[in-house]
Amino acid sequence: MAIKYDIRGESLNKVWLNRYPADVPAEINADRYTSLIDLFEQAAKRYADQPAFINMGQMMTFRKLEERSRAFAAYLQQGLGLKKGDRVALMMPNLLQYPIALFGILRAGMTVVNVNPLYTPRELQHQLTDSGASAIVIVSNFAHTLEKVVDKTQVKHVILTRMGDQLSPAKATLVNFVVKYVKRLVPKYNLPDAISFRSLLHKGYRMQYVRPEITNDALAFLQYTGGTTGVAKGAMLTHRNMQANLEQTKATYGSLLRDGKEFVVTALPLYHIFALTVNCFLFVELGGQNLLITNPRDIPGFVKELSKYPFTAITGVNTLFNALLNDKNFLELDFSSLRLSAGGGMSVQKAVAERWEKLTGHYLLEGYGLTECSPLVSVNPYDITCHNGSIGLPVPSTDIKLIDDEGHEVAAGEPGELCIKGPQVMSGYWQSPEATEEVLKNGWLRSGDIVTVDSEGFLRIVDRKKDMILVSGFNVYPNEIEDVLMQHPKVREAAAIGVPSDLSGEAVKVCVVKKDASLTKEELIDHCRRHLTGYKVPKIVEFREELPKTNVGKILRRELREEQGKTAHA
Repeated sequence: MAIKYDIRGESLNKVWLNRYPADVPAEINADRYTSLIDLFEQAAKRYADQPAFINMGQMMTFRKLEERSRAFAAYLQQGLGLKKGDRVALMMPNLLQYPIALFGILRAGMTVVNVNPLYTPRELQHQLTDSGASAIVIVSNFAHTLEKVVDKTQVKHVILTRMGDQLSPAKATLVNFVVKYVKRLVPKYNLPDAISFRSLLHKGYRMQYVRPEITNDALAFLQYTGGTTGVAKGAMLTHRNMQANLEQTKATYGSLLRDGKEFVVTALPLYHIFALTVNCFLFVELGGQNLLITNPRDIPGFVKELSKYPFTAITGVNTLFNALLNDKNFLELDFSSLRLSAGGGMSVQKAVAERWEKLTGHYLLEGYGLTECSPLVSVNPYDITCHNGSIGLPVPSTDIKLIDDEGHEVAAGEPGELCIKGPQVMSGYWQSPEATEEVLKNGWLRSGDIVTVDSEGFLRIVDRKKDMILVSGFNVYPNEIEDVLMQHPKVREAAAIGVPSDLSGEAVKVCVVKKDASLTKEELIDHCRRHLTGYKVPKIVEFREELPKTNVGKILRRELREEQGKTAHA
């Protein structure tokens, strides 16, 4: 909290401390555990026979999670011969297999590379190649994608699981049959050397697990993000980064959270940094129960699951909360146990926040974060009395400053680029020194977001300096979309921008200059679908005679956004 300018004659540090509830400390201890391994082992011992994760009606205790993750770690070490520091990719939705593999990889002293299961072959190949992953854990639904690129990567070992593999035998057989033969969600694939997840655990139980010597500065995650520009880069998050952010989150939510008594709903995918830190690590450390929702897009099925449990906490993005509020059965649920509702990943709309508070009696506590910050930077205090449209106050042990284009701090009340310093800030981008130098200056991370600070110290986003588009909480980068568009033989020029969307916060709009007059919108969108994950595919296509450019020929996306804004307000 190191801003040098004052508000009403008081330092921001004092303003923030005065505004937070009394039980929120100014600083946290980022070294309370020696590593994430230590954190997990202590939690597993404290809460051994309490439920840890629930999925599709199947419950797994902390004791079972400890045993299975230890067997998984042992097989990585002894069965596959992987070494401390090796990267292991994890590509699956929210299933019981995820925490087993996650903690297994960490306990083996290795680095987790989270992969979005919806990636196209091109996107998957980039991430596997860039990370240098030696192994990948993947659910069979997406094995066909891996098959197309695995030979072009350094991946030597494929660990394959099916949706129902951690359910009871009878239920596992039923779920796997329905997924493959009834719903036809498993396209044909050929990975002849793949290792069965179930077989791996069976063998791992009989192997010796060697607890590695891991320090807090060791790399725990390569969490991929577009950073400021270009293709996805791996944010290097250490054991200490993740622990610090867990402690910051825990400190901020204060007395709302009770050890061994929480039940959190996890609909956001655990491969997403928000759910990974807030839902997984925080609630494991607290000894909470974690309800994993595999397919949150199935709102009726999601609501049916919610009706079975007295949940105390729920996290999500604005689009998820909005979808729930528009389901009639959700409106009939019992919210008497609910204590914490947290929104992140994208802006929480005022109308959604107000409807949520009216229905549940609790405010949606909006926060702000970056993959590069593990992710939480700021959050609204749990004692707010209304939705204020801000991204809250910086979490404990976090300094911020606002700078202009020349790097000078701006005057009080003026907008500036948000810069962040704290124990949660990444060590840099994996094998990208130039990209790291661009965003990390003397320990300060340049966020690329323009914000203001009001008289109470609340942060508000004014604009996004970088051109990133935020679709349902996921980062979409114009360069990537434009590169795909330019691969089409009938496209001369292209630019991608974000436009407001009631459904996803923002949607992708592309402005295209044709090379061939016969090019249609449908043809262009079909082309994008073949090369991009669904949420990156343009929703709006506009053909133009020319695109606005600088005098050196650089396309001005800013002008396109300004034109869009004028059109929207006309």
